[in-house]
Amino acid sequence: QVQLVESGGGLVQAGGSLRLSCAASGSIFSINTMGWYRQAPGKQRELVATMPSGGSTNYADSVKGRFTISRDNAKNTVTLQMNSLKPEDTAVYYCRAVVVLRDIQRLYWGQGTQVTVSS
Repeated sequence: QVQLVESGGGLVQAGGSLRLSCAASGSIFSINTMGWYRQAPGKQRELVATMPSGGSTNYADSVKGRFTISRDNAKNTVTLQMNSLKPEDTAVYYCRAVVVLRDIQRLYWGQGTQVTVSS
């Protein structure tokens, strides 16, 4: 069994910063892509940023230049540094990981952490 546990959400004023962290634990052989998605009320879940094990990154256009994703492969963690936050960044943020379990890989989601940006 694999668990993803997120932390770091909260309430912040526009222009402020937050740092989200996600730690994967369990019977993990390795992790391919780790990343962050978000879902605002009444909207579909959308990609925020992803990072494969090789180190390249992919960002949504709406967060480029403001958010930075990083990961520690040895610790199975991924972090999202969010700067210059805007009210439209308000959403539940979910950690996502494609985990290799011996000879298969599976997709896992965290439970989500609320980020609220006030204007």
